[in-house]
Amino acid sequence: MIWLVVVLFVAGYIGIAAEHFIKVNKAAIALVTGVICWVVYILSASNKHLVTEQLTETLGELSGILFFLMGAMTIVELIDAYGGFDIITGRITATGKRKLLWIISGITFLLSPALDNLTTTIVMISLTRKLIKEPNERLLFAGMIVIASNAGGAWSPIGDVTTTMLWIGGQITAANIVVQLILPSLVCVLVPLVVLTFQVKGTAERPVQEPNSNNHLVSERSKHIVFFTGILILLLVPVFKTVTHLPPYMGMLAGLGILWIITEIMHGHKDAEQKHILSVSYALEKIDSPSILFFLGILISIGALQVTGVLSGLAGWMDAHLKNNNIIVLSFGLLSSIIDNVPLVAASQGMYGLDKFPTDHYFWEFLAYCTGTGGSVLIIGSAAGVAAMGMEKISFFWYLKRFSLLALLGYFAGAAVFLLQQYI
Repeated sequence: MIWLVVVLFVAGYIGIAAEHFIKVNKAAIALVTGVICWVVYILSASNKHLVTEQLTETLGELSGILFFLMGAMTIVELIDAYGGFDIITGRITATGKRKLLWIISGITFLLSPALDNLTTTIVMISLTRKLIKEPNERLLFAGMIVIASNAGGAWSPIGDVTTTMLWIGGQITAANIVVQLILPSLVCVLVPLVVLTFQVKGTAERPVQEPNSNNHLVSERSKHIVFFTGILILLLVPVFKTVTHLPPYMGMLAGLGILWIITEIMHGHKDAEQKHILSVSYALEKIDSPSILFFLGILISIGALQVTGVLSGLAGWMDAHLKNNNIIVLSFGLLSSIIDNVPLVAASQGMYGLDKFPTDHYFWEFLAYCTGTGGSVLIIGSAAGVAAMGMEKISFFWYLKRFSLLALLGYFAGAAVFLLQQYI
């Protein structure tokens, strides 16, 4: 039964990767794969009630990611509807692709530790659309955004969900993870960025303002209120989590509700049609629903691998056969580009106690770096990559050809810097 689940997962994975060739939306393949994996599991299980409980628990965990994604996308769409990104793009005067690549990558790397890598990717891709007209040219920037957001999230306790897990679990402390990982994470970005710099040239054409723009409906005051309120809400989500100990999606949903109330009050005097275009309801209609369903299918599939013991068994096999801790952690990072990094880190936390590796031991710090940045090697290896894949319609094989090697070079370069720090 377990092997059949694995085979089905691999087949679905291949189908997602071959989306461009088979002409079937990856969200549809992911949903079918996820459901079939669970069907096989429950049909072969003697205790159907236990499987149902496991599925309910799995859905409870992954729904937080989906609600978080939906809330962040809606806030970004609302900021865009009000022309809020013009506040930033108006200050970025560069048109040269090389300079824009460094500016966008730098902002992403610095924003991700505060917002988290998923939210940062959504914000930065939306911003890039305002700076670069040609979709094919934006793909290079989107790929670099994925690498920079994952690397930026790795050195902050709130920048990536796995780092947050280790922080909450007591394996790392906030100040120490910043000190130990900021340089390796920076190198992880700089290596592919420098290589990519030599591959791009010329200037980028900015998109012209669309005729059906909402500018005539929005005052400068409203634009600034929505922009700064939206960004503040995104920045305060990690603070909300730290203070209340509630999941991040609760803070995101609360922030969305607050912004909803503010926009309703601002435009209460307008007629129904004008008010609708500037409302959260309209922004909800515009968010990329297939990307959210793709997330759902992928996470359900991985949940099946987790509850059937495939992931813990894989982690145990690596621990028994690889022996060297550095090789084990590096392998975990590379595996996170295929399988979600969350269950891999959870398995590590169960396998290695604080008695073996105490708080702030280099093993945990290295695990945070590798699982945080290793997902960049494949486009579906991280939440940031999946979001970018949906928003910019990035092909699995296009990313594999153009960015996987760059991400791998950055990954190993950053890992080398981290290990060198420990030996010094």
